[in-house]
Amino acid sequence: MHSSAVLLIEFGSIILGLGLLGRFAGRFGLSPIPLYLLAGLAFGEGGLLPLGASEEFVATGAEIGVILLLLMLGLEYTAGDLVTNLKSHYPAGLVDCAFNALPGAVAALLMGWGPVAAVVLAGVTWISSSGVIAKVLGDLGRVGNRETPVILSVLVLEDLAMAVYLPIVTALVAGAGLMTGSVTLAIALGAAGIVLFVAVRYGRLISRFVSSDDPEKLLLVVLGLTILVAGVAQQLQVSAAVGAFLVGIALSGEVAEGAHTLLSPLRDLFAAVFFVFFGLHTDPASIPPVLLPALALAVLTALTKIATGYWAARRAGISVKGRWRAGGALVARGEFSIVIAGLAVSAGIEPSLGPLATAYVLILVILGPLTARYTESIATRLARRRDDRGKADRLPDVPEQVRRTADAEASVAD
Repeated sequence: MHSSAVLLIEFGSIILGLGLLGRFAGRFGLSPIPLYLLAGLAFGEGGLLPLGASEEFVATGAEIGVILLLLMLGLEYTAGDLVTNLKSHYPAGLVDCAFNALPGAVAALLMGWGPVAAVVLAGVTWISSSGVIAKVLGDLGRVGNRETPVILSVLVLEDLAMAVYLPIVTALVAGAGLMTGSVTLAIALGAAGIVLFVAVRYGRLISRFVSSDDPEKLLLVVLGLTILVAGVAQQLQVSAAVGAFLVGIALSGEVAEGAHTLLSPLRDLFAAVFFVFFGLHTDPASIPPVLLPALALAVLTALTKIATGYWAARRAGISVKGRWRAGGALVARGEFSIVIAGLAVSAGIEPSLGPLATAYVLILVILGPLTARYTESIATRLARRRDDRGKADRLPDVPEQVRRTADAEASVAD
């Protein structure tokens, strides 16, 4: 009875604290993710007040949080949208991967972490935060801008890549050999292909089967189906998150809209618990030694994301100002970077990987909204200053030209 009471007190305090932190972040127009991570650092190992009784309960909530994050992501797109985006914008996805995954992989190798950690850190630096970016675009009133479809296309391609990338990482961190890893990847790709095919051909039938006018029944069916599929996927050594993502893709129309409305509060709750759980397993004392590499990596990959957005928008025929806005909007990293790092932390791949990922996300989730707001104006100001400097360099030639003209006019007059 005593331990049950302590669990309720601790977990209730966590939820209340998260709510207050979320309100505080909302008042200043910030993402609450950094505050959730800091809360986890404060109450984890080496923090101010380590938790005891509720840690296992929080771990289960965190796993549900990852599943709901990927489910909601899948609900955002139909299978047809995904196929269209893949055909039209895959070059932007390849540039995005090359510009942003390679710096993470190279950094891990330079620090001597090995190839598995390099693959994990590549994903951490590659994937932008869809949640933070969507909120920033809404806050800035840019949802209807011409460059916004380009931004969304890059994010969709990253989400598609997750369906392939997560099974690879899962197999690597589990220490699976080449044969086992290949089988895992083949299963994941086969499942993704089958789900996309079924969703395109029979999406309406699936949605009709799941559909219900009663919100309670719809919530229970969608949530139960998602957790069941995620569990089966994990049992097959495929990421549970990928299973949830595929369920979201399979649902469409009114069912997807209704499920999105019903599950959004649950997603927000358990996602916040997930960020706290990640922070709980990161010793605050381990962050200062990796703060400088995290800062350098954050600055470098902020620039590469801006270059990615600029290139993708230029390819789509967007104006120069729109290209800079697209690049600045893609900088933020967040939930999926932590999800990827969490796989490695749980497997004990590299002790410094978790602290570095925490510091990296903290930096970019704060820097991202700032680059989205100011990249265009800074680039415009620098271009104007460069043009003014070029004009100033040409000014000394003007008097000479005037003198020659005057001499010519004088000779004609004579």
